[in-house]
Amino acid sequence: VVRGEETAPDVLATVMQLARRINKTAVVSGVCYGFIGNRMLEGYLREMDYLLMEGATPSQLDAALEGFGMAMGPCRMMDMAGVDVNAFVLDEREAEGALPDTPSYRALVRKLGALGRKGQKSGRGYYRYEGRTAVADPEVNQIAADLAAGFGIKQRNDITDTEICDRMLFPLINEGFKIIEEGIAYRQGDIDVVWTAGYGWPALTGGPMHLAQTIGLAKLRDRLIALGQQTQDRHDFFTPAPLLSRLADQQT
Repeated sequence: VVRGEETAPDVLATVMQLARRINKTAVVSGVCYGFIGNRMLEGYLREMDYLLMEGATPSQLDAALEGFGMAMGPCRMMDMAGVDVNAFVLDEREAEGALPDTPSYRALVRKLGALGRKGQKSGRGYYRYEGRTAVADPEVNQIAADLAAGFGIKQRNDITDTEICDRMLFPLINEGFKIIEEGIAYRQGDIDVVWTAGYGWPALTGGPMHLAQTIGLAKLRDRLIALGQQTQDRHDFFTPAPLLSRLADQQT
């Protein structure tokens, strides 16, 4: 439920009541690009493409995230949602000047879209499809390798499931702290509801913000800093959110 600048409190309360009457799980969000869920998803998908260009495979990424508990791995999810749709959104964001100033940013999804690999609906995306069954496609690995060579990204064969999960999930959680500090979400629990009810996040972890508490905020902050150093982050992709850093200091 989007709370506009001039949304009256009684209107907001009425809509939240209506959601319960029609058996929907509603969360209030302020106005920003992607609101809560899709805004947090951006860092997750960014690292997906970087990991693939560094030498991971779609099946490796999907197995790691499904092992964590996600209902569907990121590459299969993207194929189901539509690679072309995501590529179009990125093109529009670039035209608005809203993307980071680096040509490698989410380059793989845009390349796949340009090649007509639209996902499940076209029979080819991050995978190729036999009916609805995803089958590993070596052509995608080669496309990723070619992009990596063009961007000077070193390919590796030592990418672990732990690195995959940390690089994809921790920036997502970090964005949640920014959303709280900006007042886009009222409380951390609202973010957890969005992700467990709407994005296939494993409910046993309590949601991304609850997981941050389980991990320990200081440990999460320090891991983000280490990932930034590992990836030679020049765009603040892994810079801890100010709120996360303050709360981490309070816990130590």
